[in-house]
Parts: sequence; C-alpha cells; structure tokens
Amino acid sequence: MANDETLEDAYAMTSLDEVKALYRDWAFSYDAGFGDAQGYQLPRLVAQAYLAAGGHSAVLDVGAGTGLVADHLVGAGLDTIDALDVSDEMLAVAKMKDIYRDLYNRDVTQSLDLPAYDGVVSAGTFTLGHVGPSAIVNLLEVTKSGAVFVISVNAAHYETAGFAAQMDMLGTQIEGLTLTDVRIYDDRSDAAHRYDMARLLVFKKA
Repeated sequence: MANDETLEDAYAMTSLDEVKALYRDWAFSYDAGFGDAQGYQLPRLVAQAYLAAGGHSAVLDVGAGTGLVADHLVGAGLDTIDALDVSDEMLAVAKMKDIYRDLYNRDVTQSLDLPAYDGVVSAGTFTLGHVGPSAIVNLLEVTKSGAVFVISVNAAHYETAGFAAQMDMLGTQIEGLTLTDVRIYDDRSDAAHRYDMARLLVFKKA
C-alpha cells in the first residue's frame, strides 16, 4: 500500500491527532492504494442502502474522505451532497472530483453549525478510534424530520463501544431502525481483514 499506510494503522488510531496524521499522509494514494487495492466495497454498500431507504438530496456525507460514497450517489443521480471530514488533505482530493456542493472541515463529535439536511451517509467513520456513538446526536440536530440515515459501524465494536446503547437511548427521536451486517472489503483485501464486517444502521429521524 502506498506510503506504507495499512489497515492496522487505521484500526489502531485512538485520537483525533492520529486520525489527521494518517489521512494527511494517505490522502493522495487512498483511492487506488486502499479503495481499489483492498476491495473497499463499504462506500458502495452504504450508498445503495441509502437509495433503497428512499434517501435523496440534500445529503451530508460524514467522514467523506475522498468522496467514495458520494461517487456512487452522484452516479445514481443525486446532485446535492456536502462533505464533512477532519482531514484537509482528504477534502482536497474530494474537491478535485467536483461532486460536492460544499466541503466542511468539522469534528462531528462536536456540535455542528450546518444547514438542515434530508439525509446522512457515513462509511468507515463510526468505529473504535475514529468517531464514537454520541456523534449521532449531533447529526440529528442538523437534519430535517424524516431524514434518512445510513451509518456504518464496525460490527466488532457495535456493542462494546456503546453504539447499541446509544441507539436505544435515542428512543422516539428515530424510527424504523434496521441493522444489516455486510463485508467491508471484497476478496482483494488482505487476508487478515477479508471478512471484517460493518453493521449498517438505517433509520429515519422522527
């Protein structure tokens, strides 16, 4: 993998500074050196789930990175997508694709000052070492009633990192929650992570 970044590096991160450093070094090789080389299929699966749930524009892509989820949404005809990420370098790559309306360098674990969206998508951001479950509350604050959410959570950490408890605590703030486990990578991935699973949380804001 280019620049020696690995899946282990990503899984081992425990702080925002580590996240920024990894993706600063990874940004310009990410699509080919990780997305393609590792068979990273989660962005496509998140986009498909969003569309299947009736999701439409305007969409906030959380942890947007280089725009892998948005690539699929644009391909399906959605034309109003905003990117949110903590990495200037990843957002710079995404900007070059000309698929986003606006790009925001924001920390989703903090309160967000953003427009009200019709939907939220996120692939690979909500997991141990990246973003914890409490950030979902911040996203509910910047969405309209009926907004469609499709958020992937690393399935290995869904219970232990507090995501299950957080979803229970949301109670009547959300409706129609479904959980579906999918493979994060296809058979091109490193053997150690070939069958890593993500849990897709699909729901609507009440």
